[in-house]
Amino acid sequence: MGVEYDGSAFCGWQTQRGVPTVQQAVEAALTKVAASPISVICAGRTDTGVHAAEQVVHFETAVQRDNRAWVFGANRFLPDQVSVLWATPVTHDFHARFSAVRRRYQYIIFNRAIRPTYLQKRVTWIARPLDVQRMAQAACDLMGEHDFSSYRAVACQAKTPVRQVYALSVQRFGSYLSIDIEANAFLQHMVRNIAGVLIDIGCGKQPPEWAKIVLEQRDRTQGGVTALPHGLYLQQVSYPDKFSLPQLSPSNAVW
Repeated sequence: MGVEYDGSAFCGWQTQRGVPTVQQAVEAALTKVAASPISVICAGRTDTGVHAAEQVVHFETAVQRDNRAWVFGANRFLPDQVSVLWATPVTHDFHARFSAVRRRYQYIIFNRAIRPTYLQKRVTWIARPLDVQRMAQAACDLMGEHDFSSYRAVACQAKTPVRQVYALSVQRFGSYLSIDIEANAFLQHMVRNIAGVLIDIGCGKQPPEWAKIVLEQRDRTQGGVTALPHGLYLQQVSYPDKFSLPQLSPSNAVW
């Protein structure tokens, strides 16, 4: 299944006792459609306040429903902040997390002196002017395969900090800045930590080469501020063509 959600109302993706999460909402809706318990596995857990244009999940069930019934049945029981976009049967060798070959995130910054209103939980507001050229220059040093220890959370449990970044760009669209990053996988808080470093460089607090200096330190304590979650969107998860998933194209995502 492809799932879209506004993370503002949730304490992240993963089920937690006593607080609302996206996983709990999706499983509760699917359980009603199937009339039997359903547990889902996602491509990548998102933090509190983080959104998804297309999270991918899989589940196993002996219950027979057609694709339309899974989509519209689930959406009937989901809160307004969550929608199932598509559903399709897959072979037993598919795994939402381990079969994924790439993930793409977008971090959206609203850059003006006046704070936003209706966009408040959907963008990260930076009042100080940001120099996109400086940020884009710094981003180039994070491309390729690196040890991203300086850009992951201290509590990150990944077995290795090495990740391959295929694309990383910074663009301005009027008052908006978009940081787009695609990698084979991401460490906990990796995108937000990269955004935090690029924001400090864009504000003039640090030189463009600071992104590379932080990378080479391999020490999270040297990594600067973790950017807020509000502007972060999981845009796309890519899989081998053999699975033929009916996914959205990147251009149909947030903007």
